Amino acid sequence: MSEQGKATIGITRGDQAGIGPEVAAAALASGQLSSAFNYKMIGEEIDAVPGQPNKGTAKAALDALEEAAEMLKNGQIDAVVTAPVGKEGLHELGFDFPGQTEFFADRLGCDSHAMCLTGKNLTVALVTIHVSLAEVPGMLRAQEIVRVGQLLAGFCRQRGIRSPRIAVCGLNPHAGENGAFGSEDIDIVGPAVAKLQQADDGAVYSGPHPADTIFRPAVDGQYDAVLCMYHDQGLIPLKLLDFDTGVNVTLGLPKPRTSPDHGTAYGIAGKGLADASSMIHAIVLAGEMID
Repeated sequence: MSEQGKATIGITRGDQAGIGPEVAAAALASGQLSSAFNYKMIGEEIDAVPGQPNKGTAKAALDALEEAAEMLKNGQIDAVVTAPVGKEGLHELGFDFPGQTEFFADRLGCDSHAMCLTGKNLTVALVTIHVSLAEVPGMLRAQEIVRVGQLLAGFCRQRGIRSPRIAVCGLNPHAGENGAFGSEDIDIVGPAVAKLQQADDGAVYSGPHPADTIFRPAVDGQYDAVLCMYHDQGLIPLKLLDFDTGVNVTLGLPKPRTSPDHGTAYGIAGKGLADASSMIHAIVLAGEMID
């Protein structure tokens, strides 16, 4: 806790050649953030040309991430909201992580984490994240599906859903159609759902469901969240429906980390076109998770 007994939410600037700084500033000026928290911008403000990322903007973004992680560990901030970064630029500096999700898990010593995105209409979590589609079938393990499913149920309970209803997606079209389109749903996903159902953690798990039909009933309120096998399986429907309200959440961390669900958007940076809605929702959710 910081001044006046209020918790502090840190906000990184992201790659300052992108829209991160402007959506963060717009969010802080929006009047939509709770006065119950202090808000602190993290990272040195540099002279950046909108739409022109370079080594300097990548270095500033990386420095801000390191600073935010250290502040989380020593209690200077109680949650962090991260503006978008350019991964190519970070990787050129030796950033050895697929994304910010994995970075914070490493820096905070978290052995069990997962990526979740939540918006007005949908909440999804991902069993595999930033890997090629060709690698997904070989990476699926029943124990991983169980682990991420339980993290997702815990997030739902954290948001006040006492007995969350979790729909588990199949991997293949029509959830494999009894083996006609691959055996993974019979051999891996199905047994994982059975283990989740036996976990007695208060959640209600079902599946494997065909991914082409499960999101409609989820949006209609029949499910509280959907567990997805790979990145685009969950993010395409979420960003279609919740692009302006979607928030990326790292599940399993000792302290909340959220971010907008969009990227750096270099093409519109500095033009007054960026929508701060996702950043606002990310900051609001971080506050809810602190509570």
